[in-house]
This record gives sequence, C-alpha cells and structure tokens, in this order.
Amino acid sequence: MKAHRVVIVEDHILLSQAISALVSSFEHFDVLYLCKNGKELVTKLKTPENIPDIVLMDVNMPIMNGIETTQYLKEHYPNVKVIALSVEEEEDTIIKMLRAGAKGYLLKDVEKSILETALNEVISQGYYHTKDVSNILVNTLSEEYKSSKNVLKERELEFLKLLCTELTYKEIADKMFLSPKTIDGYRDALFSKLEVKNRIGLVVYAIKHKIFKV
Repeated sequence: MKAHRVVIVEDHILLSQAISALVSSFEHFDVLYLCKNGKELVTKLKTPENIPDIVLMDVNMPIMNGIETTQYLKEHYPNVKVIALSVEEEEDTIIKMLRAGAKGYLLKDVEKSILETALNEVISQGYYHTKDVSNILVNTLSEEYKSSKNVLKERELEFLKLLCTELTYKEIADKMFLSPKTIDGYRDALFSKLEVKNRIGLVVYAIKHKIFKV
C-alpha cells in the first residue's frame, strides 16, 4: 500500500478510470475507489476504511455536484483534502469551489506532471494553486477588500449627508455635537475609504450612491 489514498468523483466512467490509472502510476498514491457523484461518495464515507486523504472532484455532476460535496466534506470530514478536476474555466465556478473548501483547482487537460505535483503539494503544504488560479484569488480578494472598505458607519453616513449641504466643517461639527478635530478625522477617513481627494469628491460619491438626494 502506498502512502496516500485518493478517491475520484467523476460521472464519466471512462474518464474516471483513466484518471484512476494515472494516479495509481504515481509513486506515493493509490486510488481507493471511484464515485459517480457526491451522494455516492457521502454514502461510502460512512465506512471509516473508505475515508481518503485526497478527493479528486469533478464540479458538474448529477444528484450532488462538486461544490455541494466539497462543502459537505469541509463540514463533516475536514481532514479530507479536495482538488477540483474540471473542464469549467469560469472564474465564478473556480471561486465557488475554492470557497467551498477545495485546496486546488485543475483543468482536465492538465499535464500528468502537474497533477502529480498538485497531489504532493496538497499533502505537504495543504494547497496547490496554478498561476492562473492564484491570479483569480488575488483579484477576488482585492475586490472584496475594496468593497469592505466602502462599508460606511452610521455616523460617517450622517457626516457625508451634512457634507452635501452648504454647512462649513465647523457647523457640521456643532450639528453632530462633535469637536472640529473629530470631524477632520471623519473627513480624512472617508478620503481614504472612498479614494477621493476633496469635499467635491465626497459629495459626488454621496449623490452617485444615493446617500444624498439632490
């Protein structure tokens, strides 16, 4: 018996058998069994001897797809590592699969050497990402960071609305029962959060996002 056990979840039987033969040829990996969908895998896992180290998971499958199955494994078998092996190249699908808990995402036309590297890296490092997938992750995290930055607090929204009037900063401070220094802090924080440089930029943002109605 080799060091690490792999299960393949793939609804195309011939392809599943071909992947199995390929994985079995790798030095450190054995294939335990094949499944046609996620539901079949979940049933198999109820027997402790059937729990693998890695699951090579297709995404589009009947009955229980790869995203649903990966989420299930994350919740019930957190030590089982999933590598997606799919024809799906859409960024949205890749992100959903990774968020569900997949430790890697490979396309089915991947080179034999990359598949073996991915299996080894997931065992040793806990994950494996190709350059393309890494770029998708970086871009997604960047967008999410920007979105999180733009979530405004209640007092910031109040300040932003008053900013759209003819009131001076000192008058806004009086109206909000705050010191001018605190108001300056709100202004500078919004400059940074919303990536604008002046009061006009803040007003334009407030109107554009319907925080203030003209």
